[in-house]
Amino acid sequence: MKDRKNGSKTDERNPDGTFASGNPGRPRGARHKVTQAIEAMLEGQQEALTQAAIDKALEGDVTALRLCLDRIAPARKDAPVSFALPEIETAEDAAKAARAILKAIAEGDVTPLEAATVMAVVEQFRRTLETTEIERRIVALEAIK
Repeated sequence: MKDRKNGSKTDERNPDGTFASGNPGRPRGARHKVTQAIEAMLEGQQEALTQAAIDKALEGDVTALRLCLDRIAPARKDAPVSFALPEIETAEDAAKAARAILKAIAEGDVTPLEAATVMAVVEQFRRTLETTEIERRIVALEAIK
């Protein structure tokens, strides 16, 4: 057994370098020594560092400007998509929705990436409908017995 600073006493590692059975590794939330040292050095300096970055950006430092703008207006990860999509109540309706998505791509209403995201939602909904239909049929068959 080895005495560790970040966790309880644990067994040695396996010959292949993986943790031995029962050894979960570093406890959740444990901080690396270097990270702790850097945080200690920066303690109380947040305002001064932020102001220095702003001053550099205002002086024309492109990197500092990018850093500041990324904090003010971060790049959007997702955006709403709006185009005509038929009501989906059956698997056949899902096929119609897929056609509508392809048409929206062809007409330039949505990007292929946006369409792929919408199609994934349609497919998940189709699977949900399918599962619900199978469950309904099973219940009906069991009621007959």
